[in-house]
Amino acid sequence: MSVFCKMSLENQNISRLMKLAQKFNCFYLSGLKSDECIPFIVEGFQVGLVKPDVIKQLVRFPEVFKVTPVFVELNPAFREYEERTNKVNDVLKQLRCEGKFIALKGWRDECYEVRREFNTESLLRMDRSATCLFGIRNYGVDINGYVKHPNLGLCIWMQQRSATKQTWPGKWDNIISGGLSVGHGILETAHKEAMEEASVPPELMKNLISAGCVSFYFESERGLFPNTEFVYDLELPLDFVPQNQDGEVEKFELLPVTQCVERLFSPDFKTTSIPVILDFLIRHGLVSPENEPYYTRIIELLHVPLQMIYNNHKKKTNKENGQSNFIDT
Repeated sequence: MSVFCKMSLENQNISRLMKLAQKFNCFYLSGLKSDECIPFIVEGFQVGLVKPDVIKQLVRFPEVFKVTPVFVELNPAFREYEERTNKVNDVLKQLRCEGKFIALKGWRDECYEVRREFNTESLLRMDRSATCLFGIRNYGVDINGYVKHPNLGLCIWMQQRSATKQTWPGKWDNIISGGLSVGHGILETAHKEAMEEASVPPELMKNLISAGCVSFYFESERGLFPNTEFVYDLELPLDFVPQNQDGEVEKFELLPVTQCVERLFSPDFKTTSIPVILDFLIRHGLVSPENEPYYTRIIELLHVPLQMIYNNHKKKTNKENGQSNFIDT
């Protein structure tokens, strides 16, 4: 039997959960293998990836971006954090005014840091709507709010996003989530979002338990999303009913875990929130090697090595062959 036939048979038999894992990792599984995207370099370090449609626009700004066949580099003459931030922001605002990218229609006036890695010094900040144009790694906080119901068993609170949200409007989502914006820490973000999105009081937040991270590399019509989510579990009392404060939630619903699984398969669920709930189901034994044939693959696709996926070595020019290589310095 040919390799192609074997792959076709395997795809026919693939599990529903594995299909979801492939969906939220669509770029990791296919896009990284193509040569269409090229590295985005700041201060000699790769911090992202740039697609051809973005490259086409960046060549218009040679004073800010050096565009070559093998990489896009932010002008190394910009030596300071604020200078880099302002130069990039000026370009993004012009592209936004020109309506060049769908992503920029969701301009937030809320910025994410651009770093070589999470634990390294930030090189610049960028509006969160624009980071997907450069494949910048994003970080967020997600909280699984759950209840041990005497009749229904383990249940999970979910929210339906407001129809006016700039991204994923009207989609079902985790009860609490939020991006890690400039100037806010992880736990600080968790507490802030818990109050704004669901009115969880500080005394209940004392039950918050860290559950590690999930990471994945998604692609949509807006751009590239290498996301790492800091995951927390929060057991809530039976009489707690979440109330939204910031106008970004349509409604909340408490679902038994079996119904949660089916909700994940719905096209009405936010794709980039699936990993958090899937991780919860695995950690609580509801998805196991006994009932999921692709268990180990799914585990791996919940922990894509985003901190190592870009070449973090400084760029040097190989003068002998005229090519740009990434080597230790």
